[in-house]
Amino acid sequence: MGATGSKLEKALGEQFPEGERYFGLENFGNTCYCNSVLQALYFCVPFREQLLEYYAKNKNLGDPEENLLTCLADLFTQISSQKKKTGVIAPKRFVQRVRKQNELFRSYMHQDAHEFLNYLLNELVDILEKESHVAKTLPDESLPSGQTANGPRNAPTNGVQREPLVTWVHKNFQGLLTNETRCLRCETVTARDETFLDLSLDIEQNSSITSCLKNFSSTETLNAEDKFFCDKCCSLQEAQKRMKIKKPPHILVIHLKRFKYMEQLGRHKKLSYRVVFPLELKLANSMEDVDSEYTLFAVVVHVGSGPNHGHYVSLVKSHNHWLFFDDENVEMIDESAVQTFFGSAQEYSSNTDHGYILFYESLAANGKA
Repeated sequence: MGATGSKLEKALGEQFPEGERYFGLENFGNTCYCNSVLQALYFCVPFREQLLEYYAKNKNLGDPEENLLTCLADLFTQISSQKKKTGVIAPKRFVQRVRKQNELFRSYMHQDAHEFLNYLLNELVDILEKESHVAKTLPDESLPSGQTANGPRNAPTNGVQREPLVTWVHKNFQGLLTNETRCLRCETVTARDETFLDLSLDIEQNSSITSCLKNFSSTETLNAEDKFFCDKCCSLQEAQKRMKIKKPPHILVIHLKRFKYMEQLGRHKKLSYRVVFPLELKLANSMEDVDSEYTLFAVVVHVGSGPNHGHYVSLVKSHNHWLFFDDENVEMIDESAVQTFFGSAQEYSSNTDHGYILFYESLAANGKA
């Protein structure tokens, strides 16, 4: 442990970022799925800063009821306030909390990192919404000093429905999709908006994120038994349907659907397809006039040939350096090494380390655009 830490400090030398901490996370029996996601979230700087701010505001309120949010805030604070620059931390309390709250993660079997990320973000949103609701129902003077609600504290008047609360988790990760359906008889377009915290993309062999996103937004014809009920025609009609990104998020999380259910096998199979993910991504299929530009800052990698076994590691970009996190171990890697995680061009390959969840930050969000 000490050797890894000192090796990393030597490698960075004078370039070690001021105030940054690079800590491995102990594995508590197949918790690599959790560790890899936590590292990606820790190096999602706007999210980390808001979580640390949340911790600072709430630590003066006595002992708040323990939940996933308080455990995560506690863990991130623990890492960021270490005297040493590198080392290993045991996220024991956080892992115990995850297992206590969700039986899916209780066993020591191989878990899915994307399922975990999804569960975690939704759980954080639920906790923040509940806290905000409690804060709004309390009279102002009874709010403990330093505690702020997560949104406007105006209660609905005259029975008008209140806008859904936008928490800082939403502000970082939430985007908006619009589902457009055009009736081929009357040409009426029906649009339905839906929010997302990540995009799950189907993948093909020897493709790229850009082509996967194009497929995601491609037009699909609804006919035969899939006809669409058009309100204007008052009947089932043939229609064209497509999904567009209406409002891209600050942090774009892309999940590559590498685990596919194969009917003929009666089980899931891992797709080791080579899918190129660029360090800089232009999101051209959004409804905004200008392309949204993003930079890659983290990749959760699945290592192994099948869906029910294997290992997770993460690659993280911090202060223009790329780092490789494998549970307790942290090391520097060259930027060119990122492309070794695109996948395999042939079905049977000795390389089983494949990019699974990609984290991109908007250049506009971090002030570089």
